[in-house]
Amino acid sequence: MADLKLVGLCGSLRKASTNRLLMLEAVRRFGEAEFIDADLRFPLYDGDLERDVGIPDEVQALSDHIATSDAVIVATPEYNKGISGVLKNALDWVSRTKGSPWADKPVALMSAAAGRAGGERTQNMARLCLTPFRPLLLTGPEVMVAATSQQWDENGRLINELNAQALDELMASLRRHAVARQSL
Repeated sequence: MADLKLVGLCGSLRKASTNRLLMLEAVRRFGEAEFIDADLRFPLYDGDLERDVGIPDEVQALSDHIATSDAVIVATPEYNKGISGVLKNALDWVSRTKGSPWADKPVALMSAAAGRAGGERTQNMARLCLTPFRPLLLTGPEVMVAATSQQWDENGRLINELNAQALDELMASLRRHAVARQSL
């Protein structure tokens, strides 16, 4: 088996984002893999910009990373009961690239939020936004870290056992799908 390639998209740009912590914790629990932490600092999608300049290099790079990866992790905060503009913008831009980078790609969705639901609404919205791209969206276990500011130790490790167990199960499932994809 060749080395696995994993791409992570974090819908928050803050360095101290707990969604970034969650994504990195997921990568650690996924196990050995080449990991690319996608930079989603793209210009706002604009059809005129696309027509005049084309697909920005950084967008094409992300699309290529997704296309050549074995699996993708998407960590999304909940902003005003939905996904962040950063994540939606990245999805919109990648949808404009050639080919179908997301098609049949195993994708694990997770969220961390300050509220008591842990980002349930943002996950529902993210699933709706990803569905047209036809990825293999894993259905669970759902990882929704509530009261996120209280869920991490000083090393950035998840301390809530129920969340940690769900994350382990989700990453084991993502790994199984990634390995199976390689054998196709």
